Formats: sequence, C-alpha cells, structure tokens
Amino acid sequence: MFDYNRIKYICNKYIVLLLVIVTFLLFEQCIVNAESKIVKDDNQTQYNGYLDQIFNNRGGLNVNNIQRKWLDIAYATQSSTQKLDIFLPNEGIGPFPVIIAIHGGSFVKGDKRDFQVVPIMKALERKYAVVSINYRLSSEVKFPHQINDIKAAVRWIRANGGRYTLSTGKIAVWGDSAGGNLAALAGTSDGVTELEDLTMGNPDQSSHVDAVVDWYGPINFLTMGNQLQQLPNNPRNSNVSYIGKSKEEAPELYVAASPETYIRSGLPPFFIQHGNVDQIIPLQQSIDFAAKLESVLGKEKVIFEIIDGANHLDEKLTTPENISKVLNFLDSYMK
Repeated sequence: MFDYNRIKYICNKYIVLLLVIVTFLLFEQCIVNAESKIVKDDNQTQYNGYLDQIFNNRGGLNVNNIQRKWLDIAYATQSSTQKLDIFLPNEGIGPFPVIIAIHGGSFVKGDKRDFQVVPIMKALERKYAVVSINYRLSSEVKFPHQINDIKAAVRWIRANGGRYTLSTGKIAVWGDSAGGNLAALAGTSDGVTELEDLTMGNPDQSSHVDAVVDWYGPINFLTMGNQLQQLPNNPRNSNVSYIGKSKEEAPELYVAASPETYIRSGLPPFFIQHGNVDQIIPLQQSIDFAAKLESVLGKEKVIFEIIDGANHLDEKLTTPENISKVLNFLDSYMK
C-alpha cells in the first residue's frame, strides 16, 4: 500500500525546494535589473553632465551688435517655446535669402541664442538673414511635435517674411546634433503629411526647404543603438525621452523619426559633416545617410566630410575656414 504521509512529506519537501529555487532566481534577476538600471542611470547622469559642461562653458549670442533684428516672435501658439528671432545684415536692402538655425541639445535642452547659433551668424556677412528658432523640447512633448514646429516655422516665414525683407523663395536649414536631425528631417520629409500639423498656422504655405546643412545629426534611430554600443566610453542611454517609447515598443516611431526613411528623388542638396571621434552620435549615421542620399540624388547634390579628430559639438567645425566652406555651399544654391 502507498504510504500517503510519506508521499505527502516528499512532495512538501520538493515544493519547498522549488520555492527556494524560484525565489533565488527572482532575487538574482532583481539584482541584475537593479545593476542594469544603475549602469543606465550612471550613463545618463554622465551624459547630462557632459552636455551641461559644454552648454555652461561656451558663451551665447550677443545680439547687441546686430542692428536689425526682431526677437521672440511667435510662429505658433501651442507653447511659449514656439518663438523665433530674425537677424538681418547691418547693410543692404534685401530681400535676403534665409538660413534657419536649429539648435541641438539631445532634444532636452538648447536655445535659439546659445553658443550653437554663434557660428551661423557669420552668414550675415554674406548677406543672408538668419532666423534662429526654438522648438518644444522632449520634456514638454514627444516626437513628432519637434518637426511639426520646424515645419510650422518655415510656413510662418513664407507667410510673413515679406515684411521683414526675407526672400521667402530661398530658405535653408542648418542644425547640429538634434538640430541636425531636425534639419535633415525637414529636408527629406517635404510633403509628408504625417509630420506636418497644419493647425499650427499658415496651412496654405509650403514647408519646403532649399538646402540642408546637417552637422552630426542622428539619422536612423533603429540602427543607432547598436552603433552606440560599439563606441568606447559612450555615455548615451537611449532615445526614449525623445520618442516616448522604446524601440521594441514602437519601432514604427523610430522609423518615422529617422530622416533616412524619406529619401527619394527631388530632395534639396545636403551638406553633411561629422567628426570621426564623435562619442555621442556614431559617425556611421552620417556615412550611411550620405551614401543613400548620393545613390538617389547624385554626388553633385551631396557633400559629406569627415572632420578628423572632432568630437561631438567640437569647435573644429566652427572655425572661420569651415564656416566659410559651409557658406560657399549655400551660396551655390541660395544665390
């Protein structure tokens, strides 16, 4: 006969053992998750500190020496952030071709009068108008509202530029880092209704741009994570703060936020520069972007240069010689 008490004892013994094993495995996984979170948090803290150091140590734009200017003009009404500054050359009657300056800052910081716009202001000496814009940051809204803002600003310039002696038929965009992404996205997504919010104003105007300057912008969010892992000492964490969801949760948003997605014939010319020791945005992003643009637009419409020894936000790109090179590119299409 079966000894039910013996069987019950053995079963209880193994149940207890199983519970101990499961508890241990769950505890171990909690430790792994906690350690992973600590690493990610440390990475993000390191990255934020890197950005803060650069933003705090470089001077902003001094507007006092610019005689003809209009500051803090609202181009939309959803947010107090949606404002732009217009700067004209001190001499000349215009109308002046327009360069829209789009600041970077990982979509979390930056301003239309910080250090990033200072080198672009050299364009005033070439008889360009510079329109520097703010857009809503990721702490306020997620993608696609940032590109909605850029396109709304372009439409506003076309609708209102005449009163400021702006040549509304000649508009270029120039951005670095996150601003490079938005400049590139404005260039590739002309006519893409999903990235345009016409309720923001001037729906009868085009958001087309005539030339793009992209300094080390993120281009393909689906591939960037893996590329970041190949970089030594990279402090970046992810793009969740900008897009709002992880790549696994919403891959379609990562595709939609990537300028590479919309490459097709008929796009404006591109000037792309990227440092070969950039620790924030992998160089491969620009290499792949330039190659794909060239395959569709032809080499004559795409200039790609690797800046030797340049890191992210590096002043090697803002030398007078390099700024002159960028302006020479713009002259060939904007004048």
